Amino acid sequence: MTATAPKGRPAITDDRVELAPGTVPADPRFVNDDLLPVPVERRRWTTYNFTALWVGMAHNIPSWMLASGLVALGMDWRQAVLTIALANVIVLLPMLLTGHAGPKYGIPFPVLARASFGLRGANLPALIRAGVACAWFGIQTWIGGQGVFVLLDKVFGGWSEVSRVGGRPWTLWLCFVLFWALELAIIHRGMEALRRFENWAAPFVIVGALVLLVWVSAKAGGLGPLLDQPSKLGWGADFWPVFFPSLMGMIAFWATLSLNIPDFTRFGAGQRAQVLGQTLGLPTTMTLFALLSVLVTSGSQAVYGAPVWDPVALAAKTDNVFGLLFALVTVLVATLSVNIAANVVSPAYDLAHLAPKLIDFRTGALITGVVGVVIMPWKLTATPELYIFTWLGLVGGLLGTVAGILIADYWLVRRTVLDLGGLYRADGPYWYRGGWNPVAVLAFAVGGVLAVGGSHSAPGTGPFPEDGLIPFLEPLADYGWAVGLAASLLLYTALMRRGPASP
Repeated sequence: MTATAPKGRPAITDDRVELAPGTVPADPRFVNDDLLPVPVERRRWTTYNFTALWVGMAHNIPSWMLASGLVALGMDWRQAVLTIALANVIVLLPMLLTGHAGPKYGIPFPVLARASFGLRGANLPALIRAGVACAWFGIQTWIGGQGVFVLLDKVFGGWSEVSRVGGRPWTLWLCFVLFWALELAIIHRGMEALRRFENWAAPFVIVGALVLLVWVSAKAGGLGPLLDQPSKLGWGADFWPVFFPSLMGMIAFWATLSLNIPDFTRFGAGQRAQVLGQTLGLPTTMTLFALLSVLVTSGSQAVYGAPVWDPVALAAKTDNVFGLLFALVTVLVATLSVNIAANVVSPAYDLAHLAPKLIDFRTGALITGVVGVVIMPWKLTATPELYIFTWLGLVGGLLGTVAGILIADYWLVRRTVLDLGGLYRADGPYWYRGGWNPVAVLAFAVGGVLAVGGSHSAPGTGPFPEDGLIPFLEPLADYGWAVGLAASLLLYTALMRRGPASP
């Protein structure tokens, strides 16, 4: 039951806050239906819904390629699983901290960012998150379309023996476009359709991964050869230079969601649902999937003499038509599951935040789809080094910096107390200076430079100088996410506490 509240003040249900009747802000610069708080009666996602969301998102080809990529880089199965398990336990903490604002206030990520960055300044983290999500959308769509192409070519034959466009068969581009259109068609139906899709997609993908493990185990002659593949790095001096940037890369894989998890938790029935759902869903699922991935990749090494880190390429090695069709459906479901939830929902809200009067959730989703193609995602997944170190390392550093500011503001400065109506008003407490909070901008700039300023690439493996963009920061680059989060959190907290905080 909603408690009574003075006119103009938020109404409160247990610890959940909503705008009192008749007090909905109407400024079109900062408000549309998708950005307003979700009413309490519509906050009904349960523990199972959040767990299923994470199971569906974690079981996908790029996360498989994370784990198998570590094996390809020289780790054994124990080292790869340890790296991924530790990374997901670490990233769960900011996930739960930023997710708290969702069930309590019913607000999406860009509106939460207004408390720290200002009503206009929130467009800065929103654009960064949207840009990353658009790139991820393109990567996932390309991998999914490529998977459909490879498996259909194996089933029907001749798909790769056609004329080429841009150096690739036109049938590959067709699979890519059709997969892209299917994703946008599903998200066009809204968040409730997404919840229902995730509920059944999650267990289906688990079964698909287990089938692949059984198949490769049979080819290898049992689990023994899968577990016996030795590490090429050992546990000494060769291991640690690979471990730490890999750990940051694994954290960066879900660092995007640690920012915009309020986009989902705003539909939560309460804090218990989001905390238990995420805790049961994220680290456990990613660790299990990592174990399946590295075992299968180790098995491929035992069977074929070299690790096959792409599960689609591995599945295509079978001649069983039923097995190929099952793999095709699994690829479709797995990629749709994560891409729609993780990489369309967020930029749709973020882009709506830029121009609420012109862009709604569905328009934002369409823009995401277009940008995801323009960034040419096929280049970002060319090698494990480029995928894990360059792409994920750079992204992780910037997103960790934003996460540090959000956590510092919500938990350390405001103690989880927000003026809900003020998040939508230019005359409210979050206007700061012309809609921007200079403290947040400064903390982001400092944290971002420290996190990614030392970005470096080995010769021929990436776009950065070998000694780093800013050479004296090069030692920090392997810890970009942690450096960015810690630096921005400490600086923002210290500066905000020097002056009066709002509200």
